[in-house]
Amino acid sequence: MDYQTRITPAKEEAVKVLKEEFAEYTGYIFTDYRGMTVEQITDLRHQLRAKNAAYRVVKNRFAKIAFNDLDRGGAEAHMVGPTAVALSKGEETGAVAKLLFEFAKSAPITVKGAIVDGDLFDAAQIEAYSKLPGRLDLISILMGTMKAPVQKLAATLLAYVESKQGASPAAAEAPAQEN
Repeated sequence: MDYQTRITPAKEEAVKVLKEEFAEYTGYIFTDYRGMTVEQITDLRHQLRAKNAAYRVVKNRFAKIAFNDLDRGGAEAHMVGPTAVALSKGEETGAVAKLLFEFAKSAPITVKGAIVDGDLFDAAQIEAYSKLPGRLDLISILMGTMKAPVQKLAATLLAYVESKQGASPAAAEAPAQEN
């Protein structure tokens, strides 16, 4: 006799709720939360809310169905054992990943992998991704690089003007002595 899962309205509703929530986000970082206390999970959720992200403990079967319905396949590999998902929007995924790896230093949380903008990452790849500078950091680096030549030119011109001003009083006194 084959075992068949009984589909109940409560299960359908749970999958629907997960699918609606997952649809709002573009970054999904899968973690193993075994050994974490309620206080640690609450603290992590507060830190993630500051980054406009969420942290959800999910039932693997329901989450797999929701990800497949949203065409975000590949999550099955990371959804083994107790799983919680850090959900992030847009370019905040790197900052969320960085926060999770920092948090893992003081709590028993393990990052299993991620889906970022439809791309599947394993644990090592998402750790490397977390070490990359964010969008605003990259823009500031670019602006600093772009303004460096102009800043150098301005400093050179200022030094030239100051050297001429320093020489002009002596030059002005010399013709006055000749008269």
